[in-house]
Amino acid sequence: MSDAVQIEGYPRPMRQRLYIPPAVKRLVAGLVSVILGVAVWHAASTVTSPLFLPSPLTVFETTREMIADGSLAESILASAWRIGAGWAMGVLIGVPLGVFMGRFAIVRLLMDPYIEFFRFIPPIAFVTLAVIWLGPGEITKIALIFYTTVFIVTLNTIAGVNAVNPLRLQAARSMGATKITEMTTVILPSTVPYMVTGARIAMGNSFLTVVSAEIVSAQTGLGATIWTARNFGRTDWVFVGIIALGLLGFIFDRVFRVASTRLLRRYL
Repeated sequence: MSDAVQIEGYPRPMRQRLYIPPAVKRLVAGLVSVILGVAVWHAASTVTSPLFLPSPLTVFETTREMIADGSLAESILASAWRIGAGWAMGVLIGVPLGVFMGRFAIVRLLMDPYIEFFRFIPPIAFVTLAVIWLGPGEITKIALIFYTTVFIVTLNTIAGVNAVNPLRLQAARSMGATKITEMTTVILPSTVPYMVTGARIAMGNSFLTVVSAEIVSAQTGLGATIWTARNFGRTDWVFVGIIALGLLGFIFDRVFRVASTRLLRRYL
């Protein structure tokens, strides 16, 4: 039997590193981060009152109770419907409006004063008027979220149209492309990343708006749950509502990112 001998002057053989997929690394890092955050939260809750900072266990038990009685699911579905409807309408209007404003100077000149004026007015300023004009029903919340979305999507789409390389347009014209062909084969494909970015930013703002709208004129929804918790002094309800909003936003954003990425790969 012979033993392996390390010959002096020769490097030691390198050990092969275990390959860990990037997705697994991100997942593990995310889980570790969440566990550390919950641990810090628990430690802080032990030195404060439950009214100021309820413990993770208290919030977990409250979540179970709200799931059991159906109130949490009702609130999540109500808020998700309002966000989805208002955001989708804002994207459907904002994209073509941004394309036409970026492409045609006359449209830009006519619409620019309104865009520049209203985009600086927060949706919460229109809550009272929206309730008076549209009533306290669902259309009010959806309209406010639409208002939040449409300006962000429009401005990002305009930026995308203005960023199209003029050489690409000249090349298309030299090959006999018409205005419509330029729009469909050059401008729109080049602008899609800006549209997607605008839609994602608008989605985040939609979550901000839905809470304000539900606090003022809703009986159901995560915003209404948070406001009701204030009236009853239930800080744990507030935490459940906040966590539900964060998770719902995370799911919405991931679904949109996956869907938009697949569409871009398929058609662009």
